[in-house]
Amino acid sequence: MCLAIPGRVTETFAKGGMLMGRVQFGGVTREACLEYVPETQTGDYVLVHVGFAISRVNEEEARRTYQALLELDQLTELDVPEVVEPGTFGQGGSE
Repeated sequence: MCLAIPGRVTETFAKGGMLMGRVQFGGVTREACLEYVPETQTGDYVLVHVGFAISRVNEEEARRTYQALLELDQLTELDVPEVVEPGTFGQGGSE
């Protein structure tokens, strides 16, 4: 089953002409495309599915959803290291 995971946007930026963001999921930060939710600002919460933010949610909804996913052991994909393109290490990769 595929799930969208809630996270908090910590930064927005352009990359390759697309609106992107750094999204924090608990203690893990990943890049996500924000093109589907262009009104997203730093500090907003979004639901991310396969690297794309698909909707914005309020903080309470994000917290409830994240907790439910944690209890159902559905956050294991966050344990997988982010793939960094060759030549981009230290330029927006996972920290």
